[in-house]
Amino acid sequence: MSKVEEFEELRPLLFSIAYRILGGVGEAEDAVQETWLRYDGSTTSPASTKAFLSATVTRISIDVLRSARVRREQYVGPWFPEPLLNDPYQDPARSVELAESVSMAALVLLERLSPLERAVFVLRDVFGFEFDEVAAAVERSAAACRQLLVRARRHMRAGQPRFEAARKERDELASRFFDALSEGNVAGLQALLSAEVSMIGDSGGNGPQLTKPLTGVDRVTRVLAMAYPRMAGIGVTYETHEINSRPGAVFRDRDGKVIHTLGLDVADGRIRMIRLVVNPDKLRHLGEPADIWAIDRATRQAHRLPD
Repeated sequence: MSKVEEFEELRPLLFSIAYRILGGVGEAEDAVQETWLRYDGSTTSPASTKAFLSATVTRISIDVLRSARVRREQYVGPWFPEPLLNDPYQDPARSVELAESVSMAALVLLERLSPLERAVFVLRDVFGFEFDEVAAAVERSAAACRQLLVRARRHMRAGQPRFEAARKERDELASRFFDALSEGNVAGLQALLSAEVSMIGDSGGNGPQLTKPLTGVDRVTRVLAMAYPRMAGIGVTYETHEINSRPGAVFRDRDGKVIHTLGLDVADGRIRMIRLVVNPDKLRHLGEPADIWAIDRATRQAHRLPD
């Protein structure tokens, strides 16, 4: 195969590595493009194109993540990764690891790791690279990588829910949730939400946001049952999608512009977390963002909602 053909064959893997390290679709695409430029400009043929390209995109992603840390520390409100509707890389032998690692919950946990811990965890535990390949990619010894992996696994295990639902159960709960949401069915929503449910929004200061997470079934139910039927009254619609391998939906205004995504985390047979990504900078890959401030004003004016 030509260089271009080899690269295109590996592009889904490279994007998936970069996205898990960076948590951003645009950043991951940029890292993959930079990887191609370095590969195209190389005058030597690597022994393994897959190893060479995976190592290159990993190093680029680590550098980007290190520079992004300051920006993320100054981020307004909660930070979530950019929502991903479809992971381009598929490997039946590692389907469970791939699905779990791309969930919003897992990516938020990965954000707590150092860039090197994150890269080692992604390469070894998610994609199954051998330790010598991981060591070459992050330019550390195999022994150092083993220690990085031990620390990363410890952090990841500490933040994971104990009894996460299987896919079939998640999908059934999500279907009932969106039916109840559309109807403003308080009792229907209450039956699906955990007593300790939280609803958290990421606007980055670029749109209306929850000043702090809403917690508790009564508070979350009241807001959902009030807000979404009223948004439908001004032409807001939604499309259900898997978002980061979990049930969710993309909400759009009457012109089809993206308002926000909504994702559900399910554990112990109930919805335990509702995550909203409202920041338009994180939604552009899904379509043209809506004017969320205008949507908020229109909803309040139409229904005389208090500020």
